[in-house]
Amino acid sequence: MGKIITDPLPQSFYLAPPITCARDLLGKLVVHQIDGQRVSGIIIETEAYDGEEDLACHARSGKTRRNELLYGAPGIAYIYFTYGLHWLLNAVTRAEGEPAAVLIRAVAPLAGADFIARQREGQPRRLWCNGPAKLTRALGIDGSQHGLPLYDPASPLRIEPGIEITSDIIHSGPRVGIDYAPEPWRSIPWRLWVSPKDLTLPLI
Repeated sequence: MGKIITDPLPQSFYLAPPITCARDLLGKLVVHQIDGQRVSGIIIETEAYDGEEDLACHARSGKTRRNELLYGAPGIAYIYFTYGLHWLLNAVTRAEGEPAAVLIRAVAPLAGADFIARQREGQPRRLWCNGPAKLTRALGIDGSQHGLPLYDPASPLRIEPGIEITSDIIHSGPRVGIDYAPEPWRSIPWRLWVSPKDLTLPLI
């Protein structure tokens, strides 16, 4: 397999409903240019959050200073701090004024293995990026990238085309860590993932 295309996904990609984007982001490539190098990972797990009616979404209480980017233009990085410990990376979806996003929950590490190994010192490779807080730590992503356009080739944080993911290897289930949300939102199967063993990773 040849090298991954390096142009980011266009902004129009993110106009779709978040569950559509959550599926279509599987296999795409999160890229962070940091310390003069390219660090990246193939997206293998996502979660969709869709509007004020979704009682697991940050927009459930309406527009606030914290979530205002959810109401903005699609294709923007929405990065927030949680539990006083971790940064989580989301991609804003839908048209401006329609708050929605996809949480990037896990990636398979590719470029920048030395950088990632330092960031995740003492952890085996299989545990480097297998959770939303782990992947931001591994790729050096934090609140300083909040609001960056993921579709801009000049942005240090972007999402690029990666590898094709066929529907037969995609799994779905309830979203994680939303015990505060009532049904049906707690159980709706808006978490999508693929197993790393089912992937054929491209050359870098």
